[in-house]
Formats: sequence, structure tokens, C-alpha cells
Amino acid sequence: METMSTARTINDSSSARLAKYFPIFVWLKTYTRREFHDDLFAGALTAIILMPQGIAYAVLAGLPAQMGLYASILPAAVYAVLGSSRTLSVGPVAIAAIMVAHVLTLPEVQQLGDPIQTALILGAECGLVMLLMACTGMGSLVNFISHPVLDGFTSGAALLIIFSQIAPLAGLDRLTCNFNMTCYRDYISSYQPATLALGASGLALLLAFGKPLASILKKTDMPLPAATAIGKCGPLAVVIGSTWAVMHFGLHGRSGVSVVGIIPAGLPPLKLDFFMWESWRVLLPDAAFIALISYVESIAIAKVTANLRGEKINPQQELIALGTANLAAAITGGMPVAGGFSRTMVHFSAGARTQMAMLMASGFLTIAVVFFSALFANIPKTILAAIIIVAVYRLVRIRHIVHTWNYDRGDGIAELVTLVGMLLLGIEQGIALGIILTIGSQLRKASHPHIAVVGRIPKTEHYRNVDRHSVETWHHLLLVRIDESLTFANIGFVEDYLIDELNRRPDIRHVVLIFTSVSDIDMTALEALEGINDRIKTGGRTLNIAEAKGPVMDKLEKTDFFQHLAPGKVFFRTEDAVKKLG
Repeated sequence: METMSTARTINDSSSARLAKYFPIFVWLKTYTRREFHDDLFAGALTAIILMPQGIAYAVLAGLPAQMGLYASILPAAVYAVLGSSRTLSVGPVAIAAIMVAHVLTLPEVQQLGDPIQTALILGAECGLVMLLMACTGMGSLVNFISHPVLDGFTSGAALLIIFSQIAPLAGLDRLTCNFNMTCYRDYISSYQPATLALGASGLALLLAFGKPLASILKKTDMPLPAATAIGKCGPLAVVIGSTWAVMHFGLHGRSGVSVVGIIPAGLPPLKLDFFMWESWRVLLPDAAFIALISYVESIAIAKVTANLRGEKINPQQELIALGTANLAAAITGGMPVAGGFSRTMVHFSAGARTQMAMLMASGFLTIAVVFFSALFANIPKTILAAIIIVAVYRLVRIRHIVHTWNYDRGDGIAELVTLVGMLLLGIEQGIALGIILTIGSQLRKASHPHIAVVGRIPKTEHYRNVDRHSVETWHHLLLVRIDESLTFANIGFVEDYLIDELNRRPDIRHVVLIFTSVSDIDMTALEALEGINDRIKTGGRTLNIAEAKGPVMDKLEKTDFFQHLAPGKVFFRTEDAVKKLG
């Protein structure tokens, strides 16, 4: 009996350990047939989205179309096994694609040669950086990028993506001049009428598949799953229609409509031949930046869907899952991957219950790549540009900047500067400016803590700000509440405030510092408090402390501060100080 109990305990312990590192086993234990049906539908719908988006994001990054497809298969399956989110859809994303495209244009990177090899190295390094962050517990680094900076970055990146897609949408030639009106006029006039017409038609249809079609379908008796499927099939329908038009009317040869071209059939072999020290050294800083942004974006998206269902996300496990997924992308010839917002929301709204849906989507996409890749050759690039524009335009959130500005001026400035900095200076410089401004804003807030002179609300023992409430005060007693810990950064501001108040009110005999919100006093602040106490005593006044927290009292008792404080006293409650000194 004891042997059976021991064996059961060992099995339970092994299962718990396995589930910790492979979250797929958590939900597989209770997986139901109903969940399978929901996941099957969501997986098929997600696969439909993955095909045109994968190709489009590869083209956006300046890479062969197949790299987007390859990045949508094994990396998605790897994340499905290791990820803690049940609905996050991992694969090629617009933000990562535009960052890869930016890296590929850098002169020092172009000297490395083959952009395909460069993209593989970027993916491998992104994965290794994420795994290193997981091993060292650095998932909290995400907290150094505030939401306003991330929103500004997302809006700026979306605008850069939209601007970059205007040329393929209209069939414009490559721009080879700067600040030359004649050259710009020639550039604009180089558009291809057939390409522009096809792209504009595709753009209009994609937009129609959004809210307009959803509104129409809601008025019918069509079942919700079917209505959802039709509404989300816009990209595939537009790709099929435009590809047929190119082939039927000979638009590629006759009208100059650019197409994707031949995509190799079948799956790529697993390769590890991209380990070249010089290339890895040059690309590491950019790969680390892409890894950080991809992680932040993925975590933010995963939390949105998890919160909607009352689930939890493990940030450390997400680093492991995303890092391994990027390594899988590199060895299978794919581009760097992350969690995609639009794809995840389609996945979620289609009713996906678990990552089984992504495993199914990967399976469907594998079948398409192996048996039907020849059909992708005549997809017009103008339609891919339209798909990208429709996928990212909702990420441009100018109104959010106004909302942030109205709520907090510092955060609003950081969000605006991040967006403008990205457009004018570049991706890294823009987000670096935003982070610096956010940290600067926080340092300024920390150095200017809220301080209030308080009085007693009549017939109570509650003390509130004299500028906000009608309270009792005493002409010889000054009650000051400091709403922040005292540190080297803000003690000067506190000292100036007290001196100004005492100069303004010479009849004050007793000063009481209320430490309700003071959780810590560092050494610099302690020395300054001693100086403040000496100055107050020189003027024939006393300095007193009220409502100090236990940890603060513990630190002060290790010093001779209380001896210096005499004849001032320490009071347990502000009311006790008022009764004694008032």
C-alpha cells in the first residue's frame, strides 16, 4: 500500500514538473470534444489568415515569400507546446518585419552579404537572447518600457509600415533621390495604372470585409460561427480573386503587375549552417532589440486574451516559448517571429480554446506549402501591400496620445516623442527617446513628492489637506504629510518646502512630520533630516514625527536620530501629537 502511495506521489511530482515546462500538458488533461470542434474551426480560419499574411510580412521585411510561410509552421507548433497562453498566435508579424527590413538596410549589415542568411541569424540570436533572459530571470525588463512608449512605438511602426507599402500598392519605381521636387514628381508619375487599380480594389474589398460586412451579417439569421468565418476570410478571398485576375488577363506580363514569383514546393531541410562569428557579432545589438520588442508585444497581446478568460500568463515561460520558437524559425528557414495582434484576435474571436487550434493551423499550412505552393506564384504584390495596410492601420492610435496627454503630461510627451522620433530618426532612436523621457518623467516625479499641510476634520480624528477640505488648524502647530519615501532625490525639495512654510508662518512653534506614506528613508535623507532638525531647534521650535511605519522606525532606531530629535517626540498617531502639542 505504501509502495503504491509512493509511486503515485512520484508520478504526480513528475506530472507537475512536466506541466511546468510544457504547459500543453495542463490543458490536455481536461481536453474535451467540444474544445476540439472549436479549435478545429479556429485553426482552419487562422490558417486562412496565415497564408497571405505570412507571404506579405516576408515581402515587407525584404525577404523571399517562403520565409514567411516557413515561419508560420514549426515556430507556431513549438509555441503551442511551450507557451503559457492558450490563444496567442505566433508567427511573422508586422512590427518584427519592419524591424528586420530596417536592419537589412544598414550599411554594415549589407556588407555581410546574403539577406536570407542575415534574417536567419537574426532569428537565431533573437531566440538565444530570449532564452538567456529566461535563464537569468530578466523577464522583468519588460517593465522598463511603459505603455505610453509602447503605444507610441506601435503607432510609429504602423505608420512606417503603411508608408513603406504605398510604393508596392501603386507600382511605383524605387526612389533614388532626396529632397528633389523634380525627382519626386517623376517618382509619383511612375505608378502603374493596372497595379494601382488592382491594389485599390483589393484595399476596398478588405475594408468591406470588416465592419460593413459584419453589420450586414448580423442582420441575417446566419449562425455566428459562419458569420465570423466569412468576415475573416477577406484576405484569402481577395488573394484568390486578384491571383485569378492576374492569370486570366495576363496582368503580370501585359500591364507590369508585380507578383510574388515561384515559391519552392515542400518543406525546407533543417539547417545549422548560419553560425558565422563576424555576422553574429555585428547583428547581436539589433537582434537583442528585436527580441525585446517582440517579447513586450507578445506579452501584451497574451495578457489581453488571458484577462478576457480569467487565465494567467507566465512571463518566464513566455520567454522560453518565444525563444525556442525563434530558434525553430531559424533552423527551418523562417524569419523572426512573435505574437501577432490581428492574428491572435482572429484566433480568439473564432473560438479557439487551446493551442490545439494553432497545431491544426500549422498542419493545414504545411499541407498548403507542400502541395499547393505553385498557386502562390501569381499573387500580386499590390494585394499583399493592401493586406498589410489593412492589418496595421488600426494600430495607429493618435487619439490615444491625446488621451494620455490629458491624463499625464509626462507620459503624453513620451508617447508623442516616441512616435515622432521613430518617423524622423529611426526605430531604435525613437523608442530610446521615449524610454529616456519616461525615466526622466519618473525621476522628476520622485524628486517632487506630494506634500500637504493638513488639519483635522471637525469632530473626527481624520486629517486632510487644508487646500482641499474645511479643517481645523492651529496657529502654532504645523502638520505636514509627506506622501513619498524620503531619498537623496527628493529630500532637498522637502527641505525647501518646510523652510518656505516656516518663513511664511513665523508663529509656528511645533512641526509634526506625518510619515503615513513614508516607507523608507535613505542615508542622504536621514542626514538632511538631522540638518532640518538642527535648523528648527535653532529657531526655538521642535521637530516631531507621527505615524512612522515599523520598518522606518527600525532603521531610525539603529541611529542616534531620536537623541538629536529631543525635545521633539515620536507619536503613534497624529491625534496624539495634536493633543500633546496643540
